[in-house]
Amino acid sequence: MTITAKMVKELRERTDSGMMECKKALVEVNGDMDAAVELLRTKGAAKADKKASRVAAEGLVRVAMSEDNKKVVMVEVNSETDFVAKDANFTNFIDNVAKILLNSNVNTVEELGAEAYSSVDFTGTVDEARKELIAKIGENIQIRRIDSLTANDGEVVNSYSHGGRIAAIVKLTGSDSELCRDVAMHVTATSPVVVNPEDVPADILEKEKEIFKAQAAESGKPENIIEKMIQGRISKFVGEISLVSQPFVKDPDTTVGKLLDKANAKAVSFVRYGVGEGIEKEESNFAEEVMSQVKGN
Repeated sequence: MTITAKMVKELRERTDSGMMECKKALVEVNGDMDAAVELLRTKGAAKADKKASRVAAEGLVRVAMSEDNKKVVMVEVNSETDFVAKDANFTNFIDNVAKILLNSNVNTVEELGAEAYSSVDFTGTVDEARKELIAKIGENIQIRRIDSLTANDGEVVNSYSHGGRIAAIVKLTGSDSELCRDVAMHVTATSPVVVNPEDVPADILEKEKEIFKAQAAESGKPENIIEKMIQGRISKFVGEISLVSQPFVKDPDTTVGKLLDKANAKAVSFVRYGVGEGIEKEESNFAEEVMSQVKGN
């Protein structure tokens, strides 16, 4: 069967695959358009598996809120480069994933991957759509993590996102949505570890005590003075990482705790994401990569 330019064009529009890939697929299935689409998707899945080991530390964070303002969700999707994170295919994917997460009851990335995904040119699961995206873009794409908060009676939830790369979701009691958003903005800016000082895990306190003790010992001061120095530094450290003890970003003269007390509100919980945080990125020299490719050619 003769493979026409019109057939290749149609397959490209349906799959976003390269022209030569489309032509080869059509030849392989003797011009059957639906079979060619399926073949390219199968090959795309194989490519996705090969790219899975490549470091994906760029990307975006998305938040989504239910219409009744009772549920807020957050998802991080990673790509290999910041350039791809700005691609419309990538942004559409993370927007859809955030909506799917909002309307589901899943608790893990694996469960989210099994949820139904539907767009103009694709119907399948979220994970299948992810692999389809890898085939289109040519980079490793990973849904890294998800979180959600639900407001019960007397509670409110809200979120704040900064440039799609840092975001936070927050739950308060006895508050309004605007104050909750302000606290989410604060969390995004300051990255607290816990809500209250008493929430700081014992292992973190012990680790910091050991560090402060070693530093104080070098001062040559008496043991009783060193102990007071350690306690003072621990108290300062706990205050710095506790949400309610931090100076409020919009009014540094008051703490978040005092701000909430004034509104008869309390902080219940929060989650903050920063794109790629904690992922060990591969350092590369772009000029050297280009030169190596030139020499290879």
